[in-house]
Amino acid sequence: MPPNSGQADCFIKEDVMRRTVCKAPRDSDSKLTRLSIGGPVLSRVSPGSDLNRSSHISGTGIMEAPMNAPPSPQREEQGIDRRPAHIALFNIPADGHVNPNMALAAELVRRGHRVSFSIAGKYADQVRATGATPVVYDTTFPRADRGERFPIHDVVAMSSLFLQEAISVLPQQRKAFENDRPDLVLHDYAALSAQVLAHEWGVPAVRLSPTRVSSRTYEKDLAPFYASVAKDEAWLAYRSRFREWLDDAGIGMSIDEFLYVGLADHCLVTIPRQFQADAAELGDDHTFVGPVLREQDHQAPWSPPADGRPVLLIAFGTIAPEVPEVQQVYFECVDAFADSPWHVVMSIGRQLDPEMFGQLPDNVEPMTEAPQLQVLARAKAFVTHAGMGSVMEAIHHVVPMVAVPMGFDQMENASVIERLGIGARVPFEGVTGEEIREAVDRVGTDPDVGRRLRALSEDVRQAGGARAAADTVERLLAQERAPGPQPVGGRPHPPTG
Repeated sequence: MPPNSGQADCFIKEDVMRRTVCKAPRDSDSKLTRLSIGGPVLSRVSPGSDLNRSSHISGTGIMEAPMNAPPSPQREEQGIDRRPAHIALFNIPADGHVNPNMALAAELVRRGHRVSFSIAGKYADQVRATGATPVVYDTTFPRADRGERFPIHDVVAMSSLFLQEAISVLPQQRKAFENDRPDLVLHDYAALSAQVLAHEWGVPAVRLSPTRVSSRTYEKDLAPFYASVAKDEAWLAYRSRFREWLDDAGIGMSIDEFLYVGLADHCLVTIPRQFQADAAELGDDHTFVGPVLREQDHQAPWSPPADGRPVLLIAFGTIAPEVPEVQQVYFECVDAFADSPWHVVMSIGRQLDPEMFGQLPDNVEPMTEAPQLQVLARAKAFVTHAGMGSVMEAIHHVVPMVAVPMGFDQMENASVIERLGIGARVPFEGVTGEEIREAVDRVGTDPDVGRRLRALSEDVRQAGGARAAADTVERLLAQERAPGPQPVGGRPHPPTG
């Protein structure tokens, strides 16, 4: 799944239903289907929902995870067994999935739990900074440093990529935990191997979703797509391989149920409840805790311009900058903002070299990977692909957004930004730098946008975030122990990276 987008979901216009996806239409009212790790599923943001009224956004939202934070009110509940446990956290190597779980890992460690964090080696130092132990594996995901790219335009190829990752990492993870079984498994919804391991070990599992969860009507929603690929040999081969993998693991449920519902005992959704239109229909096995942000940015320090210009951040996530059409947007913005009052920080990714822009205006600062949290803390506007993580970070820092959605959950997020009046939406297809500048100038100076953002940010800051998520984990552990508590925690897991 593409990093920094909150998931790897791609959109397909229902009247097209073809394998090439992720080209966002200029018609913002198009009915869209999104591809999750095993196929597309219809997502909805109801026009009549509370998302239309910012005064109704409350209850859950972003919460940092400071290491010295006091216990949350829920943690003071009497009779809850809170003995330290060994918790294994499984993630895919994608920033939008990893970042929220760093704060959760830190909070669990702060409470005395031992957290073994299974992740690709490039994240090992970040994991150590939380106090958790990295248990690293070799990933099969494309590597930007080798010029490799995610096949984000191909539904079948993306689906196959995630299955191959699960098949590859499962034996690595099985061996790493062979003599140190956890008491509970936490796993990103795309970490398919973790579901198999929790099933093998017979331990409770909690599914983590950094974006909207699939609708309960996924079977009906999937039908049009499946009809379109019924004779696609690559798709059929992928599904056959998936079925064989599940059978080998002794899992009898259907592929779609495994992907969209899963085996977990509970689902923690790290977005505000108000961003999920059908949240009320999901039941008590889903808890919306709101997004979490790490207390400190792990990236290199960044300083704002000395001339006092207002800062504009342009960032489209980690994967999108690999796409030529997205790269062109950066060049458009260099020209459009050259004579503007903005200091423009552009996070251009690893496929572009700053030298490719030639002689840059003094007010444009291209960076391979901008330290997003640091820049947003000083920014007055944000041009974003509207990935869920980026949207929540902007709300946290009260930064007006210009959403340029390119696919994934971004289409829905951009619609929410418009409805809440906390930014503007500019369609990606055919977008020009001048269009983006006009929108930036408009939202960056609109006092009503700022007022609505401040109110929304204050509301979501009151939510539980990492602390509420940890409370839920501890309650599930207590329920598991209730019939006959057993010693937990075990010996420390030997670091593997």
